[in-house]
Amino acid sequence: MTQREPLLDRFIRYAKIDTQSSETSTTFPSTEKQKDLLRALVDDLKAAGLADAAMDEWGYVMATLPSNVPAAHPAHGLVPAVGLIAHVDTYFGVTGTNVNPQVHRDYDGGDIVLPGDPSQVIHVTDETALAGCKGLTIVTTDGT
Repeated sequence: MTQREPLLDRFIRYAKIDTQSSETSTTFPSTEKQKDLLRALVDDLKAAGLADAAMDEWGYVMATLPSNVPAAHPAHGLVPAVGLIAHVDTYFGVTGTNVNPQVHRDYDGGDIVLPGDPSQVIHVTDETALAGCKGLTIVTTDGT
């Protein structure tokens, strides 16, 4: 397993959480289920040592990463903490249920046929950014 595998696993776990928003809601975030992802993020931040990670009443996640400059280093006390903030910004028009991420390792540079619905194809001619992704790992939907 590479060092990036835990990050990829976490990304896939997050992608599987249904975060579909509501066009008619008057709350923030617009659906309660969007908070499922935010709670998972808070838990992961706390597990990573960001003890102050929390979600506010409007669904914003905030945490701080303190400076890690050792006391004996000349820059100690000069490097500030890093503030992190996250919120959900999802689309109401597409379901978020049963998302099935697909990992395409060592992408070959060609069109990507989505296995759950082979009629769904990501064409390199339409998505020109794919040209720079050859050899990389790409995550897509399964097409359903």
